[in-house]
Amino acid sequence: MKILRLPFTILLALASAGARAADRPNILFIAVDDLRPEFGAYGASHVRSPNLDRLARSGITFNRSYCQQAVCSPTRSSLLTGTRPDTTKVWDLVTHFRDALPDVVTLPQHFKNHGYFVQGMGKIYHGGLDDPASWSVPWQYPVAPTYARPENAVYNRLHAGLDPDATSKAGGKSAEKKKEKVPTPRNSRGPAFEAGDVDDNFYQDGKVCDLALATLREIAGKKSPFFLAVGFVKPHLPFISPKKYWDLYDPAKITLAPNPYRPKDAPEYAILPGGELRNYRDIPEGHLPDDLARQLRHGYYAAISYMDAQVGKLLDELDRLGLRKNTIVILWGDHGWKLGEHDAWCKHSNCENDTNTALLLSVPGMKHAGAKTNSLVEFVDVYPTLADLAGLPLPKHLEGLSFKPLLDQPTRPWKQAAFSQYPRPGSKSGVGQLMGYAMRTDRYRFVVWVGRNDHSKVDAIELYDHETDPQENQNLAGRPEHAALVARLMTQWKAGWRAAGPKL
Repeated sequence: MKILRLPFTILLALASAGARAADRPNILFIAVDDLRPEFGAYGASHVRSPNLDRLARSGITFNRSYCQQAVCSPTRSSLLTGTRPDTTKVWDLVTHFRDALPDVVTLPQHFKNHGYFVQGMGKIYHGGLDDPASWSVPWQYPVAPTYARPENAVYNRLHAGLDPDATSKAGGKSAEKKKEKVPTPRNSRGPAFEAGDVDDNFYQDGKVCDLALATLREIAGKKSPFFLAVGFVKPHLPFISPKKYWDLYDPAKITLAPNPYRPKDAPEYAILPGGELRNYRDIPEGHLPDDLARQLRHGYYAAISYMDAQVGKLLDELDRLGLRKNTIVILWGDHGWKLGEHDAWCKHSNCENDTNTALLLSVPGMKHAGAKTNSLVEFVDVYPTLADLAGLPLPKHLEGLSFKPLLDQPTRPWKQAAFSQYPRPGSKSGVGQLMGYAMRTDRYRFVVWVGRNDHSKVDAIELYDHETDPQENQNLAGRPEHAALVARLMTQWKAGWRAAGPKL
């Protein structure tokens, strides 16, 4: 048998690479479904989130972080590939990004390729659209019932890698007949909320947490660094959590959205009422009664507190195992969520409530632990940032920018704009299928609705001034006195994300 003898220089390089990998930081990558930036770290003291707040105190809170499309699969595909929805071609819940990008190296895959042990569990990619190339070992999704209370058990559906958002499942790639969504009948699912008299690990997130804790204990002694991706599904609908988390809140003190009406002078399709919520039992069409709206908010907050407790268990275990001193922890909510704002619920739009996201990052030894930044960042920036912090090279396909400099200077000027988008079936004008492209600058949100196949056809424009209208209640685009501003923002919008980087 012929023995392959590598040159000494190559052997030395391989040995050096192995040594470097062993010295690199671990990554605990926590994805949270439908978490809007409304908890203690973001100034919302009415939400009980002691562990999210603890993580924020050890890191940096991004007040103005934006996802690229406010629905699960597009935003996750974008963040995990470091590219934008028009590159991934994922604008729906059934298309796999590898259809358009068969050879793209994902964020976890990049770490795996550089000597990391990479494992994923819970909801990381959307629903059944897993990506086996991303992991060192197969992704895991523990089975759990949806509901605990006997009267709701008739609606039980065991989670087995599925997701309540999904209408079609495709395994590792898109189905043969993808893109044809099967509508979910109205009110066909169980109740939209539940307080079960059960332990944390009866429901999905508790089981995922238990698996993550066991995995941390198993990999703590490995020589190679780890990238552990843990995905929690709450506070996604249905708003279920153990009763003890509901009991943290006084129903009488839960307030309603301050703007339960549509933005004035906005196109009718800009914000829709929230069909996802109406899939659940006893949720009526139209404006929701105040008592029901309060119950839904109560359930959403309780689900945050339930998820928060699981995050606390992970942080405690990092400390107990002595891993915290060399582990970067990042926690992100995949998009925002409406709780009655604009008389709407759920996500699925370009508005601030839906595109503004929760993002916390804690890096051992950082100089400004506990800082908050108002600098504009995007989810496509997460991939290059984590690679930068770990000392890994940046792949050339990335469409974001490392925001590592903000850790040293949280108040420095950064991106000039953040970009999001959302499709719509069409309008009455005859333009056909639409894509709304949103640009969030320091002061304005500017949305241009164009034909999906012909961007020269503009159907509508939205303009909101966050200095005078932070809730985005008045579209100013059609007012003559703002014509010059609209023209200036249109020029900036046409220049796109490539021209919106920091002025260094």
